[in-house]
Amino acid sequence: DMVAVLGETTGCLALPNLRDKMKHHPEGYRILQERPRIRLSTLDMSRLRGLPDGSLGREYVRFLEDNKVSPDTRMLPKFVDDEELAYVIQRYREVHDLMHTLLGMPTNMLGEVVVKWFEAVQTGLPMCVLGAAFGPVRLSARKLQVLATELVPWAIRSGLNASCVLNIYYEQRWEQPVESLREEIGIFPPP
Repeated sequence: DMVAVLGETTGCLALPNLRDKMKHHPEGYRILQERPRIRLSTLDMSRLRGLPDGSLGREYVRFLEDNKVSPDTRMLPKFVDDEELAYVIQRYREVHDLMHTLLGMPTNMLGEVVVKWFEAVQTGLPMCVLGAAFGPVRLSARKLQVLATELVPWAIRSGLNASCVLNIYYEQRWEQPVESLREEIGIFPPP
């Protein structure tokens, strides 16, 4: 909860920038207008489970089940007064697990740090920058070496190369193969 509060209270510059990126992109604009939510109540989990291996929907459900996480754990914004900006931070929170899925990263400390590096480059949210910078302090020397030599450079390159991940209407792309979506967005294959 405190990480979520930090994201809201420090995102005053990044959130308008993200909203503007969404407003100037056809798919992002539709997301802002329709304001879809990624919740268990809005997902047809049995349909997603039945999609082919490698599809976004099937791999997303696999990620949720393997890591015992739920999209319903994302806190609603409390400290963002502007309704549209509140939706942007909510959308960011709700696509976080999709970032894990697209990046092929688990929910362990190493995976979270890699996702935070990607998100920091993508969003400019100070909370992501702090997580990327300070998350590694709990990693072993071996994991730090892999992080520094392989994973962080890949996450930064992918974050810089990728189009804004908030401009993807994931709910309408469940059938799309993950590889195809990575390529479309500009995320390099995971190392």
